Amino acid sequence: MASVTSGPAQYLVKFGEQSIAGNQYALTKLGIDRANCSLKIEEYLILCVPYQLGFRRSIFMASLSKQEVVFFQKYLNGIAGLSLALNPNKRPEPVRFFLRCTLSTIGQMKGRENVGLFAVDYKTSPDEMVSILGNFMDAQERSKSQYEDYGKTLVRITPVTSKMMGYNSYATITEPNQQPRRIQIFNLNTKTLEYVEAPGSPVIQPGTSVSYQLFFRKFRINVNAKVNSSSQLPQGIIRTISTLEYNPELVEIIDEYWYSSLVNTPQKPVR
Repeated sequence: MASVTSGPAQYLVKFGEQSIAGNQYALTKLGIDRANCSLKIEEYLILCVPYQLGFRRSIFMASLSKQEVVFFQKYLNGIAGLSLALNPNKRPEPVRFFLRCTLSTIGQMKGRENVGLFAVDYKTSPDEMVSILGNFMDAQERSKSQYEDYGKTLVRITPVTSKMMGYNSYATITEPNQQPRRIQIFNLNTKTLEYVEAPGSPVIQPGTSVSYQLFFRKFRINVNAKVNSSSQLPQGIIRTISTLEYNPELVEIIDEYWYSSLVNTPQKPVR
């Protein structure tokens, strides 16, 4: 039996049962053209957006009423045509795919009125599409490794490091059932956020789940976290340290910062 060594077949073996969540980061990196993503069911053309994008099966969201979801149930296990355009790395032209699929499930999205979900199984998976998705999955694996590696060294936030990161010196915290409020970051890496708040701000209980929004030129990052410690300094300022969940946008920002630091570090002449 021949072994799988490289190319699309390798990606199918490695990632074939996994899927890519259709969040804004993934859709942007894959260059999903929303205007050219649709399902053709009989004479009906349904504009949709990937909810989960896989190598053999995908789930798509579409704007459908409950009545329309019920109507399309009669096409279950039938044939549909999927039109999908991908443009990773901002190519001059997107790569367009036209796939024959089987409609495996149709239903209403939980908690979302007028949003339907279509699960489709591909008859075949084009090699170029498999390669594009596989490259993205490989990049995500590297990103998760960088999340651990770059989480070992804090970056002091100064005017110089802010400029290198493209950080706009603006960030907010949101606690459960509270309005966002501004914070001032002084240390940051992929796993840790250290910051201060003005006197009178609340001291947060350790273990509290919070979310942060960090404003960079490249991304507006939303990251979830848990508070490790929070205390009031003698001047009344509140100092807080939190552990950040994995966030690919933040990993990308920190990775580019360290690369820039390395490139711009003057090298000593060899004697």
